[in-house]
Amino acid sequence: MTDLAASLSAFMSRVAGPGELSGLERLSGGANMESWAFDWAEEAYVLRRAPSADYMAGRPYGHAVEAALVKAAHAGGAKAPEVVGVLAEGDGMGTGYVMRRIIAEVSPAKILAAPPPSLVADLGRELARIHALPREVIPEGIPAMDTVEALAELKARFLSYGGDRPAIALAVKWCEDHLPAPAEPVLVHGDYRMGNVMVDAGGLAAVLDWELAHLGDAHEDLAFGCMTVWRFGQLDRPAFGVGSLEAYFAAYEAAGGRPVDRERFRFWLVYRTLWWALGCLQMGQAWRSGTDTTVERVVVGRRTAEQELDLVRLLESEAPEAERARPLPPSPVAPEVPVGEPTNREMVQAVRDWLGEAIKPGAEGHGKFQVVVAMNALGIVMRDLDAGARAEDKRLAEALMRGQTTLAEPGLLARLRRAVLDKCAVDSPKYAALAAARADWGG
Repeated sequence: MTDLAASLSAFMSRVAGPGELSGLERLSGGANMESWAFDWAEEAYVLRRAPSADYMAGRPYGHAVEAALVKAAHAGGAKAPEVVGVLAEGDGMGTGYVMRRIIAEVSPAKILAAPPPSLVADLGRELARIHALPREVIPEGIPAMDTVEALAELKARFLSYGGDRPAIALAVKWCEDHLPAPAEPVLVHGDYRMGNVMVDAGGLAAVLDWELAHLGDAHEDLAFGCMTVWRFGQLDRPAFGVGSLEAYFAAYEAAGGRPVDRERFRFWLVYRTLWWALGCLQMGQAWRSGTDTTVERVVVGRRTAEQELDLVRLLESEAPEAERARPLPPSPVAPEVPVGEPTNREMVQAVRDWLGEAIKPGAEGHGKFQVVVAMNALGIVMRDLDAGARAEDKRLAEALMRGQTTLAEPGLLARLRRAVLDKCAVDSPKYAALAAARADWGG
């Protein structure tokens, strides 16, 4: 941190004038992209950076283009942060940029516990404002998305990861069969959801994390924040965990957004759930390849189970009524209570308990976050050793992608439901949709 402080002080002297650096602290989360809060000349700022070029590998554009887009959005009236300077190679801090810090709440749990009354309308209006930004202010380097090509790329990634997860294969085939006609492109934020918005007592205060922005279908943005995973347990509030889709769509349209097509919205809800399922698998591949060896990568890699559960819930309506009413097959038999020498599960539990009792209480900031992630990883291992639940079935996945097997096959939906329930119970037992699915399916 000492080297970063010295480099950051030199940078801020150049872009903001004389001052003194204080309060430098890494914000929790963000294993790939770092965020550092600090004060300079009694003003609050945030440094967003990647420590080296390796962290930016595979991204469609770098931080200079991202910063230019954030500047354009801010100048165009969107609630984007104010960029004050972009890092150069000679600054010795990797790539990134510095923004003025916005003081507002970003925690989804805290926001959703008592959202401001205007928030769902704010979210709709702000998205309409982003989509209305004229093409001439969008910087060179922001890519255009071709949905057909993007879906083909998702399918290729799935196959490269083994192509053996039936719920994902089902979604790939459904998306191929339900591709919408091309839409007139707008600026799509690409990550517009709880966790990337800041809220204060007056409503929406800021929109963060523009790194996935592109030109594409407005419905992609409309749907993304309505995914189950980004509603953070508020399953009865389909728009961002805040309110109704009707209120969200009405605010979007009233602010100049194009009329919302419900079928196109549904396509993007399935597509982005599929996208995030593969994004989670990609996290595991990043760890396996050595690109990113943080514990957070492998833990997020196991969150694929959440999206598989959500994909089955989204697509089960495609099955005949008799199949939707079919009882679930039983789960595997639980293992016997161990005797004799400590089992692998018990040894993992001992290490997890030690982290919680001896290490976590003394940890702070990002270090404490990492301890919690490590404890979560060991918890997954313990449950996996108990249950032995697996999600892989390559033969079934291939049959689903070829269309040789569909949800009309007797017993298939019940098998898929059981598989995703058991896997999610291992990998994400507190996931709110798991309890909802058990209640709906009798599992």
